[in-house]
Amino acid sequence: MSNNNNFLNVYKGANSVQDYFDPDSAPPLPLVEIPDQLNPYRRDGVRIYAKMMTMHPANNVKAMPALNLLEKSVVPGKTKTIIEYSSGSTVISMSLVSRVFHGVPDVRAFLSNKTSVAKLRLMQFFGLDITLFGGPSQPEPTDERGGIRAAERMAEDNESIINPNQYENDDNWKAHVRWTGPQILRQLPEINLICAGMGTSGTMTGLGMYFKESKSSVFRLGVCTAPGDRVPGPRSFALLAPVEFPWKSAVDHIEEVGSHDSFSLSLDMCRQGIVCGPSSGFNLRGLFQFIGKQKAAGTLSKYAGEDGEIHCVFLCCDLPYQYINEYFDKLGSEYFPSIKNEALTKVDLYRYDEAWEKDATTVLPLFLETRRVATKEEMLSGILQEAANQNGLSEAIALKDDAVIIDIRQPVAFGEFSLPGSVNLPFVDSSTASPFSDPAVLEALWLKIDEYFRAPCSEVASLLQGKRILILCYDGDSSRVATSVLRAKGYEADSVRGGLQGLAKLQLREAKGHYIVANRQRPKQGIAVTVTREVELVIPS
Repeated sequence: MSNNNNFLNVYKGANSVQDYFDPDSAPPLPLVEIPDQLNPYRRDGVRIYAKMMTMHPANNVKAMPALNLLEKSVVPGKTKTIIEYSSGSTVISMSLVSRVFHGVPDVRAFLSNKTSVAKLRLMQFFGLDITLFGGPSQPEPTDERGGIRAAERMAEDNESIINPNQYENDDNWKAHVRWTGPQILRQLPEINLICAGMGTSGTMTGLGMYFKESKSSVFRLGVCTAPGDRVPGPRSFALLAPVEFPWKSAVDHIEEVGSHDSFSLSLDMCRQGIVCGPSSGFNLRGLFQFIGKQKAAGTLSKYAGEDGEIHCVFLCCDLPYQYINEYFDKLGSEYFPSIKNEALTKVDLYRYDEAWEKDATTVLPLFLETRRVATKEEMLSGILQEAANQNGLSEAIALKDDAVIIDIRQPVAFGEFSLPGSVNLPFVDSSTASPFSDPAVLEALWLKIDEYFRAPCSEVASLLQGKRILILCYDGDSSRVATSVLRAKGYEADSVRGGLQGLAKLQLREAKGHYIVANRQRPKQGIAVTVTREVELVIPS
């Protein structure tokens, strides 16, 4: 029985993680009454509590069976490998328990080839060695063709391997006699009904056997999947036939529940703060069905306690995260808020970096250089008076040999003004909105640029090979997108913050032995074209 002295839930020392996992060293797992909006029978005197088995460090109901099974199965100094046929929770718990308590890292999972990719990756995440088997996803324990028997045979043939075998080992269900049942009774002495799903049937068998001995008035409700349906974890009633646990004497009634109701009720609980997976919704739906039938028959009151209320506990067995795709598949889009600008999930997929968007004062000297000594008068004449045809500018200032400037404005604007040595690839128009203000613009622009540079023509590929690239556009936003695409394709690209507007107006002034290209605005065809914002160009003296 859990130690009531550890109220602060703190674990220290060499055995801290073992104590953290050990139910005898920790406060009991939470028992939470569900809110009234989730309980359609609250006005009938029914109170419903979730036993949060997900709050164990292993985050699922199989943690306690894993503790009990390995405690009784592992032989110190002899056991080197643990093998278990499991769809996820049991063997993941075993992998944690085996390392924490027994120092055995080699835990192997045998499971169905129909297991979801999310579950497989989750098991890989926890370091499990995985072997897949064909055939039924929930094979009968005695089926010689299945993974359950394969695990048993491996353990029989090698004494360093153990197969705890959750399907036949009584230490599975006895874990709930040892820990879960006592916790619940201590937390809620007035309990009238206990409810759990039935997969291996260990949980319900353990709880049913415990309450049969400790409080026989508690009604024991088991839940199975509806025929032909599937919920992760529990089984159909037909598949319980070969299970050897004494489950028949551990339950008073069995309800059958379908997957849609299980997932939808789990979703409702999650949104009300009780975060749990589909088998938890499955258990609660089975409880609702049973209560509804009793109410319709006029027999509900016979389950009430001395206080006139019916106190019901169901187990929250799992978390929802590994089943997220299944929630959408089972329930459909109407259960979930829509995503605005959802088209962006398929475009603009590459990273951005603030370091790739540079101010003109920083970036232009990296790409442009002076090819001869220029007098102040020549620079003024070349830039201020003839910037349109760039005669003076191109003679005194030129593109560096290891650089390329790609101007993605339209040809007319490019012809009116461009930086020396620029190449025009007209991807954007001056009248087009910023790609960051209009998702449709971003989608179209990104697709166009990504497609172009996925396999650029030989001339462009040759031009860019091994060069540093500067992208220039009207306002800097489109070139920012282009830079992201080029960087993702392995090019060393940057953009000018603010684009042509960032270059501002051109003027020259002398300062400390060198010249600074500063701001000047020049209207072109009725549009105010901004050319550069203070760019330092060092002119050798």
